[in-house]
Amino acid sequence: MPLSQKANLTVPDVPAVPLTTPEPGLQRQILVYTPAMMLVRHTMQKGWQGAAHAHPHEQLVYIISGCITATVEGKTIQAGEGDSFIVGSNAMHQASALENSVVLDVFTPAREDYI
Repeated sequence: MPLSQKANLTVPDVPAVPLTTPEPGLQRQILVYTPAMMLVRHTMQKGWQGAAHAHPHEQLVYIISGCITATVEGKTIQAGEGDSFIVGSNAMHQASALENSVVLDVFTPAREDYI
């Protein structure tokens, strides 16, 4: 993770942060993290549908652009630009992109499986 660190401040060099494609239609950038939390930018192509899954991390989701649906423990919502929601620890959830979308996810603690 390309960073600049000064005292208690960590600033990512975003253009230098690697972009990965964990599955077709989804790109991921781990922008910055500590053991306690992680900030990730996900870019989803229209039509992308993630697999239903659960993890022990709490997840805060903020939609930068586009529109997605999210199903959490059987309840489905639609979220667009400027919307946010929280997925609780161990909650079964799944997301789909209704249009090309960019989403910021904050995980606490950090997702070691992403590192």
